[in-house]
Amino acid sequence: MDYFQSIFLGLVQGLTEFLPVSSSGHLAIFQNLFGIHESQVLFFAAMLHLGTLLSIFVAYYKDLAALIIEFCEMIVDVCKGRGPQVNKNKTRRLGFMILVSAIPTGIIGLSLSGFFESLFTKMTVIGVCLLITGSLLFLAERFGSGKKGVYGMRFRDAFFIGLCQSVAIAPGISRSGATLVGGLFSGLKRPLAVKFAFLMSIPPVMGSGILEIKGALEQGLGDTTVTMVLAGVLVAFVSGLLAIKLMVKVVTNQKLFYFSVYTWAAGALVILLSLLGIL
Repeated sequence: MDYFQSIFLGLVQGLTEFLPVSSSGHLAIFQNLFGIHESQVLFFAAMLHLGTLLSIFVAYYKDLAALIIEFCEMIVDVCKGRGPQVNKNKTRRLGFMILVSAIPTGIIGLSLSGFFESLFTKMTVIGVCLLITGSLLFLAERFGSGKKGVYGMRFRDAFFIGLCQSVAIAPGISRSGATLVGGLFSGLKRPLAVKFAFLMSIPPVMGSGILEIKGALEQGLGDTTVTMVLAGVLVAFVSGLLAIKLMVKVVTNQKLFYFSVYTWAAGALVILLSLLGIL
């Protein structure tokens, strides 16, 4: 891998992690086109995920700080015998919803990770998953107009959105798209659906990143250098911030249909190229 490829893949990771088009699917496609085997860039791929994770921290630092403070206050309440008081305020309730959403993601992710990893080399499957992503976005845009705020959100809604996120482990199914679809179908207000989709992605992305780095350290830098990794991570971080801001505007202005068209076109093209033996 050269510097152009590391920067390009960083850009792809940053944009597609938060836009509803599937970062895993796009990375698998471009690695295939560049002739880069996944085993050669394990550490690089893990660091790209942490770069996009950092962009969430920066974009939502106020919400994260409030959640951490509220978590500490909840511990105090429990120690004083007052219980967790889930509905004490919006921030605490939102934090509990995020925890509930992590349950199905963690269970399915750990139990089926091997199966989903085997799909990263199957370009036809990735193409089909992109078509599914586009269809889900189209349906959510058309029928998902909710009025629920944080207090209107139920634990079953958070669990359902977590299930949607767990399906996004498959390459070609967008994580942000799946969680956003789950939020809209659950009747959440659009701003809340976007915020919840990004905040709930932190635990699984952080967890998978730690597991990836643990395995990647055994492989070393592989086909990369330290400067290549840093360049890719920096680009992923900056492009991730831009993608988050763009995603908020897209959902608020009800423009998800454009991403449906893109993922339909991309999915059809990937399937065609795969059948022709080009991918």
